[in-house]
Amino acid sequence: MIVIDDGTNTPVAQVVISLRDRLNLTLLTQQNQGPASARNTGASKARGRYLAFTDDDCVLAPDWLQKLAVLFDSYHNCVIGGRTINALPDNAYSTASQDLVSYIYEYYNADKNKARFLASNNLAVPTEPFYTLGGFDPKYPIAAAEDRDLCYRWQLCGHSMIYAPEAIVYHRHHLRLKTFWKQHFGYGRGAFQFQQARFRCSRKSIRFEPLSFYVNLMLYPVLKGKSQRPLLITFLLILSQISNAAGFLWD
Repeated sequence: MIVIDDGTNTPVAQVVISLRDRLNLTLLTQQNQGPASARNTGASKARGRYLAFTDDDCVLAPDWLQKLAVLFDSYHNCVIGGRTINALPDNAYSTASQDLVSYIYEYYNADKNKARFLASNNLAVPTEPFYTLGGFDPKYPIAAAEDRDLCYRWQLCGHSMIYAPEAIVYHRHHLRLKTFWKQHFGYGRGAFQFQQARFRCSRKSIRFEPLSFYVNLMLYPVLKGKSQRPLLITFLLILSQISNAAGFLWD
């Protein structure tokens, strides 16, 4: 297992040292360059046939790697992404952010064997095609759209993607109003950068989802009935889209 310290102030080394008697861990440190660059750094040092990515605020289900390994036996050259579950259900901001991702997964990955978007906090790829593709684009400096860009380029090369809900990670991303706004503002900035990259690659103009996409997003907390505070979550989803649009227009 490779841990990348992307120039944080957290004493990562002490955590790694405390776990080395139970896990085969390698710690790599670099100046802050963003998650895309950090993942590429880890991938460059890995020696396996497959690469599995997650984030520092995620807890893996005990059988996460086993589930991915079973799938790779059948789907050798596919990107495989699992299901992410919010581990902070009492935090409304964290709940709203995860509901947004869950809705996007239902929208883009209705056919699990023809997935169109998979997030990088629960993602596995075959190593050689990943290298050939150039990995994540390090021009994305923040955690926003670098996974979307990878998925787009992967499919453009004719490769497939699989959504595997049985491969689970639990996401513990503590959010408050300020950090919630900042997160989705960043997503908007990343979306603008992705649209620019998409245009350079295929000469296709900016593409927005239909109005029904946003209407159904607002209804998602009520219709799914997963939250005890559906109206609050709906309000936060609206706020997320305002913040996203602000970040898009800012860039």
